[in-house]
Amino acid sequence: MITPLPPEQYRHRFDATLVDCTSTRDLKPLEEIVGQKRALAALTLGLNIGEKGFNIYVSGIYGTGRKTAVKKFLAELAKTRPQANDWIYVNNFENPYEPNAIRLPPGMGKEFRDDMAAFIEEAKRFIPKVFESEDYVDRRNAAIQGVEEEKGKLIEHVNEVAAQKGFVIQAGPQGLLSLPLKETGEPYQPEEFAALPPEVQAAFQKAKEELMGELRTTFRQLRELDQKGGETVETLNRDVALTAIGHRVAALKDKYEGIDEIHPYIDAVQKDIVENLIQFMPEAAQQQLPPQFANPFFRELALRKYEVNVIVDNTENGGAPVVFEQNPSYQNLFGKIEKEVQYGVVATDFTMIRPGSIHKANGGFLVMLVEDLFRNQFSWDGLKTALKTDEVVVEEPGERMGFISTKGIKPEPIPLGVKVVLIGTPEIYQILMNGDPDFSEFFKVRADFDTVMDRTEENVRNYASFICGLCEENDLRHLDPSGVARVIEYGSRLADDQNKLTTRFSRVADIIREASYYAGVDGEEYTSDRHIMKAVEEKIYRSNLIQEKVQEYITKGIFLIDTEGETVGQVNGLSVMGLGDIAFGRPSRVTASIGTGRGGIIDIEREAAMGGPTHTKGVLILSGYMNAAYAQDKPLSLSARLVFEQSYGGVDGDSASSTELYSILSALSGLPINQAIAVTGSVNQKGEVQAIGGVNEKLEGYYEVCKAKGLTGRQGAMIPASNVQNLMLKDEIIEAGKEGKFTIYPVATIDEGIEVLTGVPAGKRGPDGTFEEGTVNFLVDKRLREMAETMKEFKGGA
Repeated sequence: MITPLPPEQYRHRFDATLVDCTSTRDLKPLEEIVGQKRALAALTLGLNIGEKGFNIYVSGIYGTGRKTAVKKFLAELAKTRPQANDWIYVNNFENPYEPNAIRLPPGMGKEFRDDMAAFIEEAKRFIPKVFESEDYVDRRNAAIQGVEEEKGKLIEHVNEVAAQKGFVIQAGPQGLLSLPLKETGEPYQPEEFAALPPEVQAAFQKAKEELMGELRTTFRQLRELDQKGGETVETLNRDVALTAIGHRVAALKDKYEGIDEIHPYIDAVQKDIVENLIQFMPEAAQQQLPPQFANPFFRELALRKYEVNVIVDNTENGGAPVVFEQNPSYQNLFGKIEKEVQYGVVATDFTMIRPGSIHKANGGFLVMLVEDLFRNQFSWDGLKTALKTDEVVVEEPGERMGFISTKGIKPEPIPLGVKVVLIGTPEIYQILMNGDPDFSEFFKVRADFDTVMDRTEENVRNYASFICGLCEENDLRHLDPSGVARVIEYGSRLADDQNKLTTRFSRVADIIREASYYAGVDGEEYTSDRHIMKAVEEKIYRSNLIQEKVQEYITKGIFLIDTEGETVGQVNGLSVMGLGDIAFGRPSRVTASIGTGRGGIIDIEREAAMGGPTHTKGVLILSGYMNAAYAQDKPLSLSARLVFEQSYGGVDGDSASSTELYSILSALSGLPINQAIAVTGSVNQKGEVQAIGGVNEKLEGYYEVCKAKGLTGRQGAMIPASNVQNLMLKDEIIEAGKEGKFTIYPVATIDEGIEVLTGVPAGKRGPDGTFEEGTVNFLVDKRLREMAETMKEFKGGA
């Protein structure tokens, strides 16, 4: 017979005396990342290698400290990297619709912006003063005087020519008029001129035509003189303006010597100022401006083209930038171009370009949760495009997709040099690897965060240091040695392994926070083991309403579960119900009915479309076992039906396959099964019992049912021997085990299990192919042989 498991193996205790401190206050907070050696190696490679495509996908389930670990790692790494450059957008004076991007050393973007703003303010003050000065007026008058004298000589000449030809030049409503003169020197009145003989009129008309030719020549010369005068004044204005701002321009060039694109930009600004001096002229000159420039607001709007838009400022960064984007929408990630209403028209310019996270992370690291990235339309495609082209473009997502065709600005792309870190789950990683060919090209490094780590002395010390850091950071009560021991045991329970500790520190931290609250309620200085236990129990209590309802229905007999007596073809199987924040074990009655036939083993759950594929596979494996064990010398003339009684929500998983097999063997042998012992475990075709998941929840769930119906001392459960290492049961079951009220049987084979359930030896096949008489296998084989004979006789009779 199988030896029951000693209660000492129900849980891997941690000796509180091994905690070398009075409380966690005496320890140092944990600084390094523990239990993730593989992930840290991948992070180290991915973040330090410079080749294209070596971005990182951090893979792990929630609560394993993925984000915290990445933050700590990047915070230290970024300090060793050089500061990233500043980036500014400035006006493109040749094509305002395509603003220029300029790279500046870190911290110089704001400085250049302020210098340019000061330069324009000085220009606004100095240029009007220069043009109001007496020196300028004298020089302007002197430049114009020569032109005016030449114009006077031309007008005097044309008047002389007109007089010689008998005409006088007068200004009229329609312009200059040439009027014929009498001999007295007075002009003819129209009626007088009409009364003249035709030959006289013809002579005057001929002379007038000659005069008009002279006038046209003179007017052309006058226009040339006007143009010359304008050019002279313009040249003077340019020279005066250059003198006014030249020293400041030279100072700017000297200060920003050696920076690409700055000198050409300053030259372009200077040229535009000189060509648009009217914007800087004194108030008296504003009458010459277009109406919109007469308003001071619009004058300032016109001067906006000289501003500098700093989109990336790395003044404060002590190293490479690290940006965690919590909401990676397209605009948050790649920036946007804002718009405003001017004169009732929506307008924009380079000053309304706003940066995205990828701009701020340029030259450093950009971190995002992959789930957030895929919740935002266009963001993933935009990120791939940026990584593929090594540049980032600010544009509207609608324009990118061709939905918007209105005219706007098109900023110059900025060269991109960023390391992207995506944090997600293993499932999403597999989806991307299989569904997106580009993913493997851009994210060549996978940093896998494990959910467990070995329960070694070093990791136990790290656990204690983690607790210390958590208490310090959140102002919680520190834990005494007993509390630390309980947390370590809780870590093993979450890991479902006696020799492991969970790395899902967020769940451990939640228990410590809640336990600190209970310690405060009790007025204790330190959190102890009883506070940890209370936190665990209260956490379960808040979520186990359904579990209590199920136990209540079992106690009342609504759900039929026997915890006493013996029954043929009936076994209590153990399953787990998961409700999101809690999982608990629920016993279910499994029954088998046997008949002669060729149907084999029929799964009623599958026939009713309530069984999952894994459960179906487990049932089919039973057929394989039955054929291998009993159908070597006869046909298997069996029609067996299996069912989970009172199961209405579907069944999946193979953890009940051994349970189903025991019920079939009981039904065939006629041997009753002890209903006080529940069963879990899967089986293979060779009859070996295999490990299953949720063993702690299953055992605790069945124990609660037994306790509610009354512990008799015969109750217990049978588990795969390979699951013993996963046991981390609560103290109450351990005490019940010590008192002989609840027993756990570890079994490795079906033969071992059937002996525990029936109390009858399983029996081994002898050299002659028969089993020992009176054993379970003997009775099963005998019944199957009888069924085969019955089937043969039935066919013969037919």
